[in-house]
Amino acid sequence: MLCLRVCTHLHRWRPIEKGWQGGGVTAFRSPHQGQIRAASTQRSTDEESPTSTPDEPGNFTKFVAGEWPRAFSKAAITAPMDFNRWLAVPSSFLVQLSIGSMYAFSMWNAPLTRDLGVVAASSADWSLSEVLPVFSTAAISLGFTTFFLGPWAERAGPRFSAIGAAVTYSSAFAISSAAVQLHSLPLLHLGYGVLGGMGWGLGYISPVSTLMRWFPDRRGLATGLGLTAFGAGAALAAPVIQYMLAANFVAPDYLGTVADVAITLDSSGKMLAETGAGVQEVVVATTADLKGVPGDLAEGVYVAGTGSTGASTAFLTLAGAYGASMLVGAAGNRTPHPDWKPAGWTPPSEDSAMIAKNDVDHVTALKTPQFYLLWTAVMGNAVAGMTLLSAAKTTMGDVFGAALPAVVTGAFTTKYVAGLSSANSAGRLGWSAFSDYLGRKNTYFLFGAGIPIAASIPLMTSSFSENPSTMPLYLFYGGTLVMISFYGGLFSTLPAYIADLFGQRHAGAIHGRVLTAWSAAALVGPNMLGYLRESSYDDAVRELTSRLEPGTFEKAFGAPVERLEALVEAKTVTIPRLMELVPVGTTDPTPILYNTTMYGIGGMLSVALLANYLISPIDPKFHMSNTKSTPEPSKE
Repeated sequence: MLCLRVCTHLHRWRPIEKGWQGGGVTAFRSPHQGQIRAASTQRSTDEESPTSTPDEPGNFTKFVAGEWPRAFSKAAITAPMDFNRWLAVPSSFLVQLSIGSMYAFSMWNAPLTRDLGVVAASSADWSLSEVLPVFSTAAISLGFTTFFLGPWAERAGPRFSAIGAAVTYSSAFAISSAAVQLHSLPLLHLGYGVLGGMGWGLGYISPVSTLMRWFPDRRGLATGLGLTAFGAGAALAAPVIQYMLAANFVAPDYLGTVADVAITLDSSGKMLAETGAGVQEVVVATTADLKGVPGDLAEGVYVAGTGSTGASTAFLTLAGAYGASMLVGAAGNRTPHPDWKPAGWTPPSEDSAMIAKNDVDHVTALKTPQFYLLWTAVMGNAVAGMTLLSAAKTTMGDVFGAALPAVVTGAFTTKYVAGLSSANSAGRLGWSAFSDYLGRKNTYFLFGAGIPIAASIPLMTSSFSENPSTMPLYLFYGGTLVMISFYGGLFSTLPAYIADLFGQRHAGAIHGRVLTAWSAAALVGPNMLGYLRESSYDDAVRELTSRLEPGTFEKAFGAPVERLEALVEAKTVTIPRLMELVPVGTTDPTPILYNTTMYGIGGMLSVALLANYLISPIDPKFHMSNTKSTPEPSKE
């Protein structure tokens, strides 16, 4: 609540005039009773005493204005007129590469869902439907951050924003490390979710709008440059995370094969066995379970809580690495001089109806239908990408891993995550640059090609479950790469789309508000996948169980079939274990667990396509020249 109140306060205080430089006056509209506070930076000789005068602004007021500490402010990083604009790009890259690792979230799914069991999920381990909302929390936090702190980030500039991002993002990974060590899901939501989302948001918005100011002649290219690094962050993070998980993996204690160990069930369906330390919970690891586990481990019974997936150490290591990288990037950030423009470039007088010749401020933008149509177009398109990225490694392993174990290995699924991230990065650069020629609205129309791709994936997986082959695998791989390139292009083209519709002056602040659609997509997409997959999983378990004789089921699991629901909840009964018991020739239902999710994605993409079609130029009545201006500050 404290964080939300501070964000709200920063959002509602806004400067009325430029100031703090050259004796100008900056006025701030107070959130309390509409008061106006004015502060003069023109100090006379008698004002330069150690004692502050009543009219001198305090540090908090300067902080709200983005002017304190001064070393972090825009005034301190304004570049000289002869500054090479390409030198502003690498610093942005360091920040974007770091926060882009959020898109490698699916790399954490497996270790988080078997944090205690290590080789297989124990009864107390989190399910996938419990883990995926952590990613949603991060995106919701991003939405709140960009909405409330977007105007402040624009005032403060890219250095101040990047420093804030570095502190919150590195803290997020450090707290996530503690959450895994303590097995606390609320703490994981606080760390990776809330603080990770804040770092994500602060590190995302200001560098993008700054690059657009450096490249006013190529807005699409500018956003593509910045966000290409953002998309590439996950491609670099995926193999690094995989390496750190493997390096810090500790196998749990092995008791023997299922036939050699006397397993009993407690009243909740939890599996117990006698060990050297007494009766403890155990897990049964099948060939399918061990496929993604480091090392060459044997099938059988393992003691829960005696090993480590390596996730806690990996989180802590990344906390330090990302914090350092982002701080270096923050130190190198620069903004263009107010009078600077590219050599030989003059602002064009476009004849295009979709390019605004006037500005709309970030408050008035919320009154236009174009804002909500664009918001819907972004949200519908983003659902596809967020859903795929949140569970990419898990999905690939589930759909193709059991039938093609020699092909779909742990290394293959890691490369798949990196491949999706590379497609995300390439899409950000390619589609945004392409939009400079095709136009933003037409580029968004092209993203509708994801609809037939999403609709065709269930046909591929259904065919694969009946007749396993590599062709559906490569079609799935290629189709999802194209969809993720659309997702990358969606966001890299968005700032330029906003500038075309609403003008450049308040594009950064409006961008922050539109990004709440991203948060909504992250809430809907992963949760939709978790719910639909879990529903499909339960249906598949019931179907497989119906193929077993009651005696066979009871002998294998130590309980009658009437306790199926409790045994599934305790993770005692799983699809891999049932597949070892059902008659030979029974089709494995795992490849089709995501079919309903793909149909849902297709529906959301259709809504987005319609919303983009309805977007038209802004009514002139919303332009700043035709709206009531902000009152002048008091002259008292």
